[in-house]
Amino acid sequence: MTKRTPKIILLFAFVLVPAGSIEPRARTVTGTSYTTRFPATEDPISERGHWINGKTTGLDWADIATIPGLAFGRESGTTGYDDSTALLTGDWGPDQTAQATVYSVKPTDKMNEEVELRLRSALSPHKATGYEILFRCLKAPKAYAEIVRWNGRLGDFTYLDRHNGAQFGVKTGDVVKATIKGNIITAYINGKQVAQATDSTYSTGRPGIGFYLERGSGVNRDYGFSSFTASD
Repeated sequence: MTKRTPKIILLFAFVLVPAGSIEPRARTVTGTSYTTRFPATEDPISERGHWINGKTTGLDWADIATIPGLAFGRESGTTGYDDSTALLTGDWGPDQTAQATVYSVKPTDKMNEEVELRLRSALSPHKATGYEILFRCLKAPKAYAEIVRWNGRLGDFTYLDRHNGAQFGVKTGDVVKATIKGNIITAYINGKQVAQATDSTYSTGRPGIGFYLERGSGVNRDYGFSSFTASD
């Protein structure tokens, strides 16, 4: 890709991580990378205008909120595929990497709690496109990891790769990563490849995060991300 000269802004904050300890953290923003430990309480997430959200911008999906050290979804869990979604702003090259640290308490196979990474994604009123790489917050046989393409309208998506089993689920402290290079999308858990797909539908878009809740309510803060990094 064409190299750009990035402008660098350093934003410093004291962050309370979910485990309860306080550490000084720096959030770094450049033209091609973004790193955060979600230092503020925001609903929806903004971090000084660096995010757009599924409800606020897309209208048909749900927003993402934060408390110090945790990003979590605002989806009710009862209204279908209106995933909580947030995408980074700015200009991003086509080859992208997104990585996050999982937070999950009280995992259960009685509901679907998913953490999601987004690549080459876009949001506008009543339209959401791009690639979703998702992992169920469960370490049991009913866990799964999947790669999905969002086609635009609410509930319109296509499965590109699907895997089931305990080794495809995630728990607190696991690091999930997704990359797209050319038309190849790859998913990792703790550095191990767990899914891969090939698709040429989208050549541009932005990285981001998402969460999905099904067959449950009132548990949004039970799972999410405690850190996130994206780069091209």
